[in-house]
Amino acid sequence: MSSARPRITTRSVAYEHAGVKLAGWLAYDEAKTATGKPPGVLVLPEWWGLVEYPKVRAAQLAELGYVAFVADMYGAGVVTADPKKAAELAGQFYGKPLMAERAQAGLDQLLKAGLADPARIAAIGYCFGGSTAQALAYTGAPLAGIVSLHGGLIPAPEGAAARNRAKILICHGAVDPFVPATAVEAFTRSMNEGKFDYQFISYAGAVHAFSNPESDRNAAAGLKGVAYSASADRRSWAHLQAFVAEIFAAKK
Repeated sequence: MSSARPRITTRSVAYEHAGVKLAGWLAYDEAKTATGKPPGVLVLPEWWGLVEYPKVRAAQLAELGYVAFVADMYGAGVVTADPKKAAELAGQFYGKPLMAERAQAGLDQLLKAGLADPARIAAIGYCFGGSTAQALAYTGAPLAGIVSLHGGLIPAPEGAAARNRAKILICHGAVDPFVPATAVEAFTRSMNEGKFDYQFISYAGAVHAFSNPESDRNAAAGLKGVAYSASADRRSWAHLQAFVAEIFAAKK
């Protein structure tokens, strides 16, 4: 006998950070939140902004029983399909405290909703969002874990190991042209030197943005180095599910 899929409630959430009006996206199963506080997951989007793709992932997480909140990094309604504009929008965050601070504003909204167990919170991010998840963890944010999917790698800065509370899963395209071997080596060295609890999984043949089916359309439009990989998508989703289930079980 097949069980019915859960009915997922979604809604836009208006909030503000540093004078910028933002609009995040909340997804949850009311049947789960009516009987307790399930774990929560902060979703950090790709450099396109809060488009449909992260909402789909939030709904999938809600179907797994989690409370998911997609953070708005750019501003209410600020999205793009133009790689040059996306690079401009994301570029204002890299290497700056604003990256983690804007993500923290999203995390605050997830917690403020009052639906999720504050002791069992994770952050996952895609591409730009994966880098953002790393930056957020390094601040010592109250996260049980983070998952970076085809994200740029940020080596842990000085002092981050002492602040960090999160276990780390990196889901990486083995031939991602945006993340050279030198970046992988610098990142893993910082993880080892800081004695972080991390996993680094590479998917053979996968390039950048491997989990997003829209990547093939973006590649056809001229964005080089991106492509969807059904196998890497399937495997990374399975690895993500196992990882978050493990870290949340440890917090019960």
